[in-house]
Amino acid sequence: MEELTPVEKRQNYYFKREDTYSFAGVSGGKVRTAKLLCQGASGLTTAGSKSSPQIVIISHMAEYYRVPFRGHTASGQLSWELEELKTKKFTDIVQHKYGYNSVIKKRARDDAKERNWKYIPFGMECQEAIDQTANQVKNLPFGEFKRIVVPVGSGMTFCGVVHGVRQMGINVPILVIRVGAYPVARIRKFLPVWYNNWSLLFSELNYNKRKKIVFCDIELDPIYEAKCVSFLKEGDLFWIVGIRKGMKNE
Repeated sequence: MEELTPVEKRQNYYFKREDTYSFAGVSGGKVRTAKLLCQGASGLTTAGSKSSPQIVIISHMAEYYRVPFRGHTASGQLSWELEELKTKKFTDIVQHKYGYNSVIKKRARDDAKERNWKYIPFGMECQEAIDQTANQVKNLPFGEFKRIVVPVGSGMTFCGVVHGVRQMGINVPILVIRVGAYPVARIRKFLPVWYNNWSLLFSELNYNKRKKIVFCDIELDPIYEAKCVSFLKEGDLFWIVGIRKGMKNE
């Protein structure tokens, strides 16, 4: 397992700084999982929305491991991050007219099978993501904060946090802020049935809407963490999942 990322107290808030983990030019807890999943592959595919950092992360892994990569996403205007990837030697961005998540995931899986490459699951939906996140719970200062607040896209980070809390034998309230698609079906797949001390609230901002926020002198990801600030209360521990590479045009 990787070393534990720091926990910081700023003003009356605690922060789990997964955004401080960096590898191959990208940062965040999902990068840690991608690093392990991509090792030994002859080529890589994945699927992601045009605003999700997943395609960017796997592109950087491909460049680091020097293997080809095809990122599958919906048709339409790409984010500046994905446009920038088109210049990379090892990356090909493939867009699909009918860009539902189910469609792009199937296209990426089929592409990997045809080329004998490795498919990196949409949203890092895998046990490795659970295990890596659960390990990061070990240095939380339980007893000092009141609840954990986690931004949720796929829901895999949240599930990993719950598994980690379970392993510690602690029952602590967890507030989940939904930023992307409705995540409950995926959460129920990975969440221990007994753990019900969590609640789900919805960000009112559209997923693709970017919001530039610096909170307690920490620059937050404009798609995910920035949309959680209005839900935070003093005494919370805010689990910062990551930060996208660069902050152009935010």
